[in-house]
Amino acid sequence: MAPGQAASEIRSPSTGWAVMRPFAREIEERLARIPTRLNEYGYDPFGFDPEYSRSLMTVMSLIYHYWFRVETKGVDRVPEGRVLLIANHAGNTFAWDGAMLGLTLLLEGEPPRMLRGMAEYYLPTIPFFNVWLHRVGSVVGTPENCAQLLEHEEAIMAFPEGQRGFVKTYRQRYQLQRFGLGFLRLALETGTPIVPVGIVGSEEQSPGLANISSLGRLIGAPAFPITIGFPWLGLAGFIPLPVKFRIHFGKALRFEGDPAEDDTSIENKVEVVKDAIRELVAEGLDARSGWFA
Repeated sequence: MAPGQAASEIRSPSTGWAVMRPFAREIEERLARIPTRLNEYGYDPFGFDPEYSRSLMTVMSLIYHYWFRVETKGVDRVPEGRVLLIANHAGNTFAWDGAMLGLTLLLEGEPPRMLRGMAEYYLPTIPFFNVWLHRVGSVVGTPENCAQLLEHEEAIMAFPEGQRGFVKTYRQRYQLQRFGLGFLRLALETGTPIVPVGIVGSEEQSPGLANISSLGRLIGAPAFPITIGFPWLGLAGFIPLPVKFRIHFGKALRFEGDPAEDDTSIENKVEVVKDAIRELVAEGLDARSGWFA
C-alpha cells in the first residue's frame, strides 16, 4: 500500500487514474529529491530521463506494493555517495529482481537514491530496448561506464553471476553461480564500498525448467530459458507469478589492495561477498512460509 493511502481507497470503485494517483504522487515526490545533472534535452550524462521514467516507475511502484509485496530489511545500511550493491540473480524471463531492488532505494531509501543498473552486453543490441535501458537509468555494464558512474558518486547494482545466475532451472534455485571478478577490482580501484544484498522471491517468479542455449544463439542471445509459462503461453509467459519478494541488505564491506592482484587474491575477497549474500538469502528464506507469504 502506498504511504498515507487508506485501504478503502484501493477497494472502492474508481477510475484507473484515481487508483494510480497516490503512486504517481509518491514517485514524483521521491524523484524530486534526487539530484540530477540534466542537459538542455532533459537527459543526464548517461541518458537517464526522469520525465520518461516517471510513468514507468509509477506502474512499477504498484507492482512493488501489491504484486510482489516487497519486504525489505537493512536498507539504511546503504551508505551515501558511491557504492556497489552486489546481489544474487534470477528471473529467467525478466530481471524483476533488479527492478525491485532499484525501487527499494527509490521508495524506501533516505534520502532516496537512483540505483543504476549494469546491463548485459547483448541487451543494447535489441531494437528500441537499447534506448529504453538508458532512459530509465541503466548503462551497458562495461568497467569504463561503471567507473564513470562511481566518479559521479552514484549507487550501482551489479549481479556478478550474469546470465549464469539469471537463467537456471528451479533445481538450482538459490545456489550462487560463479561470480565475475570485475566488480571487486573496480571497488579496489575506486575505493568503493560494497553492500551485499540477498533477494528471495526471484527464483519463483518464473521457475525454470531448462535452458536451450542453442536456440538463444539463433536469436543472438546467450540463453533461451524454458519456464512453466514460456514459451507455452506466448507473451503471457513473461508475466511473473505474484510471489512475495524479500530484499535484505548486509553491512557495507570495504576492501583494500591492488586492483591488479592475481585472480586468486581477488577470488578470496569475492568469496567474502558471496558468503555475506548466502547468509542474507538464508535469512530471507527462513522468514517466509511459502512462495506467496
